[in-house]
Amino acid sequence: MTVMQSTPAATDRATPDICSAPPRRHPRADGQDRYTISEVVAFTGLTAHTLRWYERIGLMPHVDRSHTGQRRYSNRDLDWLDFVTKLRLTGMPVADMVRYAELVREGESTYRERQGLLESTRRDVLNRIAELQDTLAVLDRKISFYATEGTTR
Repeated sequence: MTVMQSTPAATDRATPDICSAPPRRHPRADGQDRYTISEVVAFTGLTAHTLRWYERIGLMPHVDRSHTGQRRYSNRDLDWLDFVTKLRLTGMPVADMVRYAELVREGESTYRERQGLLESTRRDVLNRIAELQDTLAVLDRKISFYATEGTTR
């Protein structure tokens, strides 16, 4: 069971938690998607340490294992990791990311709470964008000043 599924019995009818961007192309087709941790590292750019940490803190609470105990990631796990990476880029606190993962596992009854978490993060991102746009305007003014002053001297 991956973090995207609520229970093994619900797997067949579970709707994935869809983010707005289409999922990245997977290296292997579904059914043949058993990736080692080193393959996931190469594909995602995350470190093995980060993947293990995600598992330890509940962002990836269950990763399938081979008969020898090695982690085996699926395409759904790759999609989830892509989404978690996007959440990290937003600046969402890790505790909120873990809470979001818990809510996903709890199922459809948590849609409102998930929406609230994402809306709060969206507001934070919009505020950061506004701050960055203001900072960019300051830089542009300074660059323009130096470009103008540099040609007159």
